[in-house]
Amino acid sequence: MAPHFDHPGEQAASDPIRLLQIRETALSIDEVFQAVGDDASGGTTLFVGTVRNHDSGADVDSLGYSCHPTAEAEMRRVAERVVAKFPVRALAAVHRVGDLAVGDLAVVVAVSCPHRGEAFEAARMLIDDLKHEVPIWKHQTFSDGSEEWVGAC
Repeated sequence: MAPHFDHPGEQAASDPIRLLQIRETALSIDEVFQAVGDDASGGTTLFVGTVRNHDSGADVDSLGYSCHPTAEAEMRRVAERVVAKFPVRALAAVHRVGDLAVGDLAVVVAVSCPHRGEAFEAARMLIDDLKHEVPIWKHQTFSDGSEEWVGAC
């Protein structure tokens, strides 16, 4: 049977952006995954960014994220660009700010599309563009007492 792309489920949803937030509280993988549930989606990609214990060869003791007041608006702009490019059925992204410990969730994004390839590509674009364009900064403190600020995400 040949694929039939005229079905409404093969198209982007009319309002696919389900959850976009920057929070000072712990993030939930389940919340983000549930936000992108869609019966017409054959593929859902979920990305979870966690605080690791090292960076560029140095041991990380702690870090904190801060953001510009326009960060959520910029996050929406990035999300809207993703849904304009791919047949997104549902999209969600949350990012943490404040002090985080090694192992904490820093960012969770998910995208559901009719097919897996689209979901992977859309989620990749979402996390990469969030990292490069949303004004969120990371302040890392290393075990040797040094520290550094890292631009957007």
